[in-house]
Amino acid sequence: MQYQHDLLVHGSTDELAAVAEPFLRAGLAAGETAIIAIDQPGSAVLQDALGTEEGVVVLEQQGLYGQRTATAITSLRKLIQQHSSHAVPRVRVVGQPDFGPTPRDWREWVRYEAVLNEALAPLPLWGLCVYDSRRLPDEVLASGLRTHPHLVTTHGRRRNPDYQQPEEFLRSLPPMAEPLQETEPRLAVDDVTDLAGLRHAVGQCLMTLDGSPDLTEDLHLAIDEMCANAVRHGGPPVTLRLWGSADRVVCTISDGGPGMDAPFAGYGPAHGEDLARGGMGLWLARQLCDHVDVLEHGPGLTVRLTTSLRR
Repeated sequence: MQYQHDLLVHGSTDELAAVAEPFLRAGLAAGETAIIAIDQPGSAVLQDALGTEEGVVVLEQQGLYGQRTATAITSLRKLIQQHSSHAVPRVRVVGQPDFGPTPRDWREWVRYEAVLNEALAPLPLWGLCVYDSRRLPDEVLASGLRTHPHLVTTHGRRRNPDYQQPEEFLRSLPPMAEPLQETEPRLAVDDVTDLAGLRHAVGQCLMTLDGSPDLTEDLHLAIDEMCANAVRHGGPPVTLRLWGSADRVVCTISDGGPGMDAPFAGYGPAHGEDLARGGMGLWLARQLCDHVDVLEHGPGLTVRLTTSLRR
């Protein structure tokens, strides 16, 4: 069994229950694991509808998805490993990412929905993503129609005529402006050659921002990994710019190399489970930073890291 990725756009909890309850019951009847991972009001409605049905697993929404997309993908992989076996042929999940409050957050999670089609393709998972049309912005709803191969309504399941191949969808998303980049950077390095010296300079700069020590350390590690990647795999000159404000930090690392046309890069380790082979830099950055953008500017490549140092 391979990954199935369905979308329900609903306007009421009654509509949610009318579709999601039979979806989960059908899975239980087939010997599959049935998992609910949505917000509390919707989860309570589904639990009431299923009653005392055995085999239903209820997870907290944030417990599964977390705050960052690469972590959510890792969590889903672990969930499938935990709940599937020879006796349990597939896992069914009624899921609902928290898209966050800003367009920048929305962008990260609509990317995630596209990436899932590739990242989970060979796995025995049937996901039903539930989008509440009363709460989600139009941009997110429109993107959902481009990232799910099948749509489900109270009238049944059908192929989605608006679905785009994940690579095509990801390439179609224009870069988002980052206003902080219009200000004077706190640190500017035009030719990175001494990684140890740069690491020290970045650390000193980040210390002046008075952020959470843990979040500051995470960002410092992500910047270090991206600089090392640029030096090893890109072409000179490697440059760095770092901006900081009260609410976030932006850092760009650019190189003059051939670029990288790899829209799925960093959503999993480059060499799968064999972490000893390396290829973890961008994957690590996606787990450590709120937003990671890979921007081509031929010739060359820029990785932009954006994150808050306060929670």
